[in-house]
This record gives sequence, structure tokens and C-alpha cells, in this order.
Amino acid sequence: MLAGPYVVAAALLALGGLLKLRRPAPTARALREADLGRLAPFARAMGAAEVATGLAALAVDSAVAAGLMAACYAGFAGFVALALTRPAPVGGCGCFGEADSPPSAVHLVLDATLAAVAAAVAAGPGGMSLPTAVSGQPLGGVPFVALAVVAAGLAYAALALLPRTLAGLRSP
Repeated sequence: MLAGPYVVAAALLALGGLLKLRRPAPTARALREADLGRLAPFARAMGAAEVATGLAALAVDSAVAAGLMAACYAGFAGFVALALTRPAPVGGCGCFGEADSPPSAVHLVLDATLAAVAAAVAAGPGGMSLPTAVSGQPLGGVPFVALAVVAAGLAYAALALLPRTLAGLRSP
């Protein structure tokens, strides 16, 4: 039951990390705007850790990888909660190496949900890696992978595009 959301969470984590590796400046700026400037020099390293964690969660059945992924998403949720409660708004979350995607309640709920999924997998009995998830699936797992790619794309849109769209609708 958790295989789909878990694979989506792992893929989204790896994608976000890859984009932070490519463009760490928006993440560093978001950290500074949230008064976490001491972490800003580590924005690229955070991206590398996200890539490694996401790929490990996708590749191997590991409670450690699932636990690290849960910690990443819990950290994201904490950052978004902090950003949403600050008197001076944080202009962008920097999650995908983009500066213009403001933190939102949708972001907070999705991050908290993905943290819970990863924590449940870490605490559970079996693995949820991509090879495990597709084993026994019809058509060699192709429909599962296709749905996971679509779901990851929708999650990306909810985190990166929806807040910008809503902000644009609110501006005069």
C-alpha cells in the first residue's frame, strides 16, 4: 500500500537534490531569509545528501534509507512551517533550485505526508525499493513506474508551480 507513495517520495527527493546541486543559490537564499544563514553554505551538500538518500531508497530495501528520507521530509516540513510563520515572508523555498516558489500550506502538508510515509516504511517489516515494488507487478512493473512518474510530476507541480500560480492570481 505504501510502495507507490514511497517510490514517489524517493524520486522527488532525488530530483530536488539534483536541482539543488545544479543551482544551490536559491536554497541558500531561502535559508538566509528564514534566519538559518549558518546553513546556507551547505546548500549544495544538502542537495547531494538528498540525491544519495533518494537514490538509495529507490535502489535498496533499507530501513536506514527510509529513515533518512523521513528525516529529510520532516526537515522540509519544519522549514516550511518556520517560513510560513515568519513576520517577514520567505520569498521562495529553494526546494528545486528555484527562487520564485513561495512556501505554502500545500507544501507543508505534502512534506509532512511524505515524511510519514517514509517513517512508516522505516518502521515496517519489508522493503519498498523500486525493484521490490515492481516485482510481482503486471507487465513487468511498467504501469507502476508510469504512475509513479506521473505522481512525482504532479507532486513537483504542487510544490513548485502551484504556489507561483496562486501568488500570481492574488497579485493585482
